[in-house]
Formats: sequence, structure tokens, C-alpha cells
Amino acid sequence: MRHTVQTALPQGLALGEDAAGTLAVRLVGDLNASTVARFWEPTLAGVRGRSFATLRIELTQAEYVDGAGLALLVKLRAVGLAAGAKVEIQGLPERYKSLLLLAEKAESPEPAAGAEHCGGLFLRGPCLADVLENLRTLVSFIGECSLVVFDALRQPRRVRWADVLRSALAIGVESLPILILIGFLMGLIMSFQSVITLQRFGGEIYVPNMLGLVMFREMGPLVTAILLAARSGSAFAAEIGTMRVNEELDALTTMGISPVRFLVGPRILSSLAVVPIMTLFFNFASLVGGALVMLSIGFPLVTFTSRVFANVHHADLFGSFVKIMVFSLLVAGVSCLRGLRTGGGASAVGRSTTAAVVSGLILITVADGLFAVLFYYFKI
Repeated sequence: MRHTVQTALPQGLALGEDAAGTLAVRLVGDLNASTVARFWEPTLAGVRGRSFATLRIELTQAEYVDGAGLALLVKLRAVGLAAGAKVEIQGLPERYKSLLLLAEKAESPEPAAGAEHCGGLFLRGPCLADVLENLRTLVSFIGECSLVVFDALRQPRRVRWADVLRSALAIGVESLPILILIGFLMGLIMSFQSVITLQRFGGEIYVPNMLGLVMFREMGPLVTAILLAARSGSAFAAEIGTMRVNEELDALTTMGISPVRFLVGPRILSSLAVVPIMTLFFNFASLVGGALVMLSIGFPLVTFTSRVFANVHHADLFGSFVKIMVFSLLVAGVSCLRGLRTGGGASAVGRSTTAAVVSGLILITVADGLFAVLFYYFKI
């Protein structure tokens, strides 16, 4: 026999508990913003802190349920599940059951009291599951971006070339001065340090060999990709993340426009088109810096250029282009992905931008290691 709890409750709300361990919450009338405002605190206060095996939510004369009513039901269900009880909802009209499922999926579950946090050297339990889920999402997104590139090559008329050109100017032309400066300084410093060491053995003539191979095979693609992640990748994440916070991406989805094709596609295409050219400029600037050092110690320019071109082959240039194409796809893709997954709040865009840069650098490092192994086995 049910025993009704006699507390000061608003009209239309009743709490009852029986000997079998079932706590019943009876809500009378429509669940709209005005009634839920009266029910919210008393209902949650009456449910929390109790021990019960079953939580039964009874809706009586509920002809209309809006978003506030669904939020109350989701919250009651979460409290019941957190207490380890079985939750039953009775009397909900059939047309609102699908909306309740959507509301439950959108609700972010609160972390359990004993849940492990992602920290420390080793990852276990939920942390490892989160890492694997993020990896699966990243691989899926990179595959979707690859399909966008393939469709653009197959049907060029469907590409928004104005946005591609605008993004290419932002990626390539605006970052060219800093790229050339870094390339010149790196070539200058590496050549100077190498000359100091090789002068002990009379091997200064081998500095152009080293500089050409290192820049074309390794440093050119790597430094260009790092600059892409730090400058353009962060901009991608910030732009798309701001659109996510302002609900512009939701508006695109409502209109039936895919945010990946509309926003991510032009940025990836511009990166693939511009970054290889940027790598060539970086390599040229590094060779200019190396040539300046060799001229300063008495070697003619023709000796420097002949040594460089005699030791840098077509396979080195081809491998450099393959590397930078993969790097640019990874960096642009993960940056846009972080922007698309931006959450709410004032600091959400900043967190997405930081995550985009960090993820891009990690992917560049891992991909560069894989390329080193592949080039070794294929004798490139």
C-alpha cells in the first residue's frame, strides 16, 4: 500500500513511496515552462537523498510537453539512474517519446564519483575509451575529407572556388614572409654549424650535400607543416569554432547544407594546392642562407649549386611532395574537426584552437616517422 509523503508541495505534484521500494512522482497537467518552474526544485529535492529500487514518473492529463518538460523528465531519469534505481515513465503521450529520446542523447552525463580522470602517465578505463573514440572520430573525419577532395577532382563545378582562392591567399601569401625568413635562418644556422665542425677534417665541401638532402627530404616539409598548424590550423579551428558557438553550423544543417563540404572542403583544397609551393619557397630560402655561409668562407657560388643539384635527386623531391600533401591534409582536417566539435562557453573557442595545434603537431610527428620507415624500405 502506497504511503504518500506529506510535504509542502506545489499543486499538481505528489510524491509517494511504498513498502516495495518504489518512489512515485506524480505530475498533473501539462509540462510547460510555467508548470516546470514550479515543479523543478521540489521534485528534485524530493527525489534526491532517498533510497529506492524503482523510480516511477507518472504523468496525468499531460496533453502538452515542451522542452522544459522534457528537461525535467531527463533530469529525473538521470537522478534515478545515478541512485542505481530502475526508472519508469508512465502517461507520456506517444508523440513525445521520440523527442524524449533525443533529449536524453543530448544530455551530457555527469562524471561518476569514482570515474578516473585522464591524467598521469597511463590511461585506463574511461580515459582509454575516450582516446579510442577520439581516434575513431579523427580517422572517420579524415576519410570524409578525402572523399570531399575526390569529389572536387571529379566534379570541379561543384567547388566554391572563390572560397578556395580566399583561403589560399590566407594560407600561402600572408604566411610567405615568415616562412622565407625561417627557411633562410635555418639554412644559415645549419650551414654555419656544419662548417665549424667539418673544418676540423677539411670537409667543408660536403656542407651543400648535407643541406640539400636535409632540407628537401626532411626539414622543408616538416617545418612548413608545423607553420601551417600553428598559423592556419589555429585560424581554421577558431573560425569554425566561432560559427559553432554562434549556431551558424546548426543553421547550415537545418538548410540541408553539409558543414564539411561547405566549410571544410575549400580549406583543405586550398591547403593541398598552396602548401607544396610554400615548401619550395622554404627550400629555396634555406639554400640561399647556406650559399651565403659558403661564400663567406671562400667557396664560389657555382660550387655550392653544383654540389646541391648533384646530390638531390627526383626521388627526394617526389618524397617531399608526398610528405607535405599528407601533412597538409592531416593538419587542415584535424583543425577543422576541432572547430566543428567546439562546445559552449566563453573559453570553448580557445580550447578548440589549442587542441587543433597540439593534435596537428602530434599527427605531423607520427606521420613523419611512418614516412621515414616507408622510405627506408622502398629505398627512396
